[in-house]
Amino acid sequence: MDKYNLNDNYIADTIDPVAIRAEHISVFYGGKNQAMFNASLAFPEKKITALIGASGSGKSTFLRCLNRMNDKIALVKGKIIYKKVDINSSKANIYSVRKNIGMVFQRPNPFAKSIYDNLTFSPKAHGTKDRATLEQIVEESLKGAALWNEVKDHLNDSALSLSGGQQQRLCIARALATQPEVLLLDEPASALDPISTSKIEETITELSSKYTVIIVTHNMQQAARISSYTAFFHLGHVIEFDKTENIFTHPDKEATNDYVTGAFG
Repeated sequence: MDKYNLNDNYIADTIDPVAIRAEHISVFYGGKNQAMFNASLAFPEKKITALIGASGSGKSTFLRCLNRMNDKIALVKGKIIYKKVDINSSKANIYSVRKNIGMVFQRPNPFAKSIYDNLTFSPKAHGTKDRATLEQIVEESLKGAALWNEVKDHLNDSALSLSGGQQQRLCIARALATQPEVLLLDEPASALDPISTSKIEETITELSSKYTVIIVTHNMQQAARISSYTAFFHLGHVIEFDKTENIFTHPDKEATNDYVTGAFG
């Protein structure tokens, strides 16, 4: 029995324009095992929102719902509104969803291809064939991920020859190559050293001027450093959502306060 009232939450309104909105999201694995309970959140446009919580709290499960990554492994109920369309509907075009809502995973997963081919794979798949256009996409994506100066003379080299931090920035660039509006990041720096982590954080901060960024992180210092808004998850429930400074200095809920002060558990 959890000591907190999981139905008692505090979800602050945002005065910023909303890029994507989740309404009453519940997730079931195997039909009966419920991993997410009636979660509703609105993500401000061109801001960084951090999702925090203990392992198993549901934050990654929730993040994967936002671009239909749970489709083959779970039943997702509720609405996800993007551009006035419920993209969780069976009628939604899943390829269009993932083109507009990109995702970068916890561990770098570049294709076993050249750096150039990693970045042109999706644009080619969506019909872009013009060489000059593809070269522009490659350059702009790498610049967006703060990697251009490091690899511009090595575009035909294998992506697997890059360091771990460079591979993760390449994966960010690969997500940018489809020109999304929303970027989902699932603990993108957890497998990296402190120097690479710092570069990733700088990159994410710069990207937020053009993209809506939603990041799952187990690192509360990271959330405090780079995000404008923070949502706290516990046992599949969204307990609290507010501006990051409020979450970390005077949260509304006891569970949030216990988590950010280290008294959790």
